[in-house]
Amino acid sequence: MINWILHIETSTKNCSVALSCDGKLINSIEKSSENYSHGEQLHPFIKKLIDDSQINLTKLSAISVSKGPGSYTGLRIGVSAAKGLCYSLNIPLISLNSLSILAQNISVSKEILLVPMIDARRMEVYTQILDYQYKVLKNTWAEVLNEDSFKKHLSTHNILAFGVGSEKTKNLIVSPNFKVLKELHEPSAKSMVKLTYEKWKKQQFEDIAYFEPYYLKEFYTNHPSRPVTS
Repeated sequence: MINWILHIETSTKNCSVALSCDGKLINSIEKSSENYSHGEQLHPFIKKLIDDSQINLTKLSAISVSKGPGSYTGLRIGVSAAKGLCYSLNIPLISLNSLSILAQNISVSKEILLVPMIDARRMEVYTQILDYQYKVLKNTWAEVLNEDSFKKHLSTHNILAFGVGSEKTKNLIVSPNFKVLKELHEPSAKSMVKLTYEKWKKQQFEDIAYFEPYYLKEFYTNHPSRPVTS
């Protein structure tokens, strides 16, 4: 049986969709916009992707979506679209952490730790720590950056920070073991294929009725925020 999977990534300014077949990337469309215009772009991108790939939506075996953390509005739009398609097509939903997706873009040697960063407010970033094989060593958290951030890990490892949030660490974290990648990578649906296929083979699906984005913290208001459970 041929397994077609649609991938949706909207956790940052990059609105991104991709199509894979049996774990191999077939086609993709993406655009990074300062206006966060995912609401206008996502569904036309999906239609164009499916049309250009010359398949029918009914051929899809599953939908894969970035669950967050990231932009509140972007995640809500992406997850809503994914759940709607899963309901209408009666197919399963697979979710991935947006930081784990971002990390797939980068290759390092085994002595280096990967630290993807997605921008949050002010001097805060969403981040996690992975090894060179993309195994998560420290789960996702919101870090308020200061000169002592990642000090524990820097005492024993080299760290490569990347992603748009990593710009905030420049001239702040001063250590010969801490490097920041110059290219400002964003999560992309193209990077979801391998992780998604691994979950597909293990039948690791979400409960569509109850699945919600992993916001990590509440949408900003003028009221004090409360912790959010995932």
